Amino acid sequence: MTEEKRYHDLNRFLRQHFGCRIQKITVDAGFTCPNRDGTLGRQGCIYCNARGSGTGAFARGLSIREQIEAGKASMARRYKAKGFVAYFQAFTNTYAPIEVLRRRYEEALAVPGVVGLAIGTRPDCVDDEVLTLLQSYTPKYMVWLEYGLQSIHDATLKAIRRGHDYATFCRAVEASRGRGILTCAHIILGLPGETGDHMCQTARAVASLGLDGIKIHLLYVVKGTALERLYRSGEYRCLGQAEYVDRVCDVLERLPPEMVIQRLTGDPHPEELVAPDWALQKRATLGLIHARLEERQTFQGRLYNIAAGPGKKYEV
Repeated sequence: MTEEKRYHDLNRFLRQHFGCRIQKITVDAGFTCPNRDGTLGRQGCIYCNARGSGTGAFARGLSIREQIEAGKASMARRYKAKGFVAYFQAFTNTYAPIEVLRRRYEEALAVPGVVGLAIGTRPDCVDDEVLTLLQSYTPKYMVWLEYGLQSIHDATLKAIRRGHDYATFCRAVEASRGRGILTCAHIILGLPGETGDHMCQTARAVASLGLDGIKIHLLYVVKGTALERLYRSGEYRCLGQAEYVDRVCDVLERLPPEMVIQRLTGDPHPEELVAPDWALQKRATLGLIHARLEERQTFQGRLYNIAAGPGKKYEV
């Protein structure tokens, strides 16, 4: 924690390790997903549309290097950033032949100023070959492997069409251990049928697994998804802003104090968002989370009681 924040945020973590401002640059590498290509299904998770949280940049002909160079220019102007982490975000970024993965990752690492990778993926799409490739980069670069979990509750995972269970996530985390790879879990608050207790149970379970980071997302409704149909039929209700703020605080209290909080809410594309409208008010929502932590006189780790080991140091 810092004097300004009651949780251990990503910017502080990166500055501690590199000694300067580091920014993540989102990369679309043209991958797909087993939940889209027919291996597990073709419709995807109920909240995911055909873009898979991506920009479509690769399909428009922009190389990984071009995407990063454009991002570097913007981040250097806006944040005075000195280094960059290439964040492979769209769809499942370990879901390709190993030589394709190698070319994509190494194209990013070859760009001057790139100090690391962040790879967004599914826990059922990582094997020893992929982990060994990522491990090979860790002596020189910071490598984050970001696993989409969403919930520890198998009934929820089935309802949202994830195509894997919680045990699969635990196996992936265990296989990643001891390789110098930093691991991050993505969880979603407000999933259909889940209560505050469900969300706290997910937080406690994630806290016990020795993960290095977490991203907390709001479930918002995007056009062209199964969730949109549930929302319009009245079968799904979005969390209110105040309710979401309290749930985030509940989760933070149960996480290890040294776990890196990479995200506290999502960033919907305005043209795609159906509901809730307040999901576009990111700055206001973050302000409310900070204020609520103050009001509750609470902080990350207040209800956590499992010790964890020291982190790893890096240089630019």
